[in-house]
Amino acid sequence: MKTEKNGAMGHRQVLESLSGLLLALFVAMVSSTVVSTALPRIIGSLNGTQTQYTWVVTATLLTATATTPIWGKLADLFNKKTLVQAAIVIFVIGSLLSGFAQDTGQLIAARAFQGLGVGGLQALVQVVIAAIIPPRERGRYNGYLGAVMAVATVGGPLLGGLIVDVSWLGWRWCFWVAVPIAALAFVVLQATLKLETVRRQNVKIDYLGAVLIAAGVSVLLVWVSFVGNSFDWLSWQTAAMVGAGLVLLGAAVAVELRVPEPVVPLHIVVQRTPALAIIASLSVGMAMFGGAVFLGQYFQIGRGYSPTEAGLLTIPLMAGVLVSSTVSGRMISRTGKIKPYIVSGTIILVFGFLGLGFVDHATALWIVGIAMAVVGIGVGMTMQNLVLAVQNSVPLRELGAASATVTFFRSLGGTIGVSVLGAVLANRVTADLSAALHVPAGQSTGETSALNLQALPPQVQTVVHTVYGDATAHIFLISAAVAVVGVVAALLLKPITLRTTIDLEKKDTDSAVVR
Repeated sequence: MKTEKNGAMGHRQVLESLSGLLLALFVAMVSSTVVSTALPRIIGSLNGTQTQYTWVVTATLLTATATTPIWGKLADLFNKKTLVQAAIVIFVIGSLLSGFAQDTGQLIAARAFQGLGVGGLQALVQVVIAAIIPPRERGRYNGYLGAVMAVATVGGPLLGGLIVDVSWLGWRWCFWVAVPIAALAFVVLQATLKLETVRRQNVKIDYLGAVLIAAGVSVLLVWVSFVGNSFDWLSWQTAAMVGAGLVLLGAAVAVELRVPEPVVPLHIVVQRTPALAIIASLSVGMAMFGGAVFLGQYFQIGRGYSPTEAGLLTIPLMAGVLVSSTVSGRMISRTGKIKPYIVSGTIILVFGFLGLGFVDHATALWIVGIAMAVVGIGVGMTMQNLVLAVQNSVPLRELGAASATVTFFRSLGGTIGVSVLGAVLANRVTADLSAALHVPAGQSTGETSALNLQALPPQVQTVVHTVYGDATAHIFLISAAVAVVGVVAALLLKPITLRTTIDLEKKDTDSAVVR
């Protein structure tokens, strides 16, 4: 393929290659957003609990997080296009299984399998884009990325709400609807994306490290989901689970320090720019995923709106993401400076979550909308730019591992955020419902799930609306506090000038072009 002098493709070639990549990215994003507004109805129809509601989301995030570093390492060793297509196939199988689930246990398991493909797509699309577009030029394409993000994040909730509101479709189509789009992405990638196959001799993939990381994180997340409800904070169960999680993660670090091909390359993680970007991504991921996942539930369970209406009400959040990612991307390409936008985005994110932290079941919708838009602006200015800052600091041979590492920690933050905030919300709702209905905890609505509003008596529905609407504010305040960590990390970043070449020049050090 003909390229320009600096090794990058021409504009037309990039757009052709991006078409399939953007479809794949759209599939990965819409798999979560199409379910967001439909999930209260899905869990209600399966008579699930608030904890199960959280784990339907957490299961996908967890497996996606655990496999992201593996996908990134594979991208440094094998053909990137083939790996993207493999991830699409796994995603399709997971989507089909999710749609056929007969209870919440089966749904959680299927979503976990689907997450294996999502992990590949969210890591590999970033890697391939970075392999064909220099960092300085990448901003001009942020508009396309922003458009895909907007369509997926705005259209997904609307589509999910519409699907569950239309009687002849049903919630199962929330999972099946992504299958034809994924198949189209597979075909388009085959026709448009041309990448050289990179193979290295004596390849060794750190499966042990990946398993230890996944196991350690999983044990801690399971503990977070049940502590304070099934057992006390100070109990033998807490000691056993926390101790086991820390031991597993400690063993993972020991493995990563010794293996020749670590799944999370620690020599990248300890560099200043990647380390701070990872910390910021971790905190922003916790705040954004953890907070945004429960907005659909707030509008439906806390405010009584239909899934379709809940999707419409989240438009300010997505509009903020679209506008800020597009504008900041173009400004970054023009100036080559990235730190001011990351710092501004993290600060804006904190203020947005603070605004959402004061909502209740009766807050005016225009106030909620403004707060959501502010959160969206902060997300749009930080998420992709933190990945870009890391990609700018490493050579092409380590691009996959570096991109996957920052994506891994962002997803890890999201997984922790959803699990922790979901546990906080579940415990708060259980206690408040028990107090309001004057019955023992866990029996507030008899054998019917509190999320299955249509099966509850009218007077109980009113209590559930009030409890959920008021309790949600607490998780947004926690999100704001977590996002402050991202502000600190962003402020500590050195000023960065993005390079104009695909790979680092030989004279560049690990700090790339940090000045």
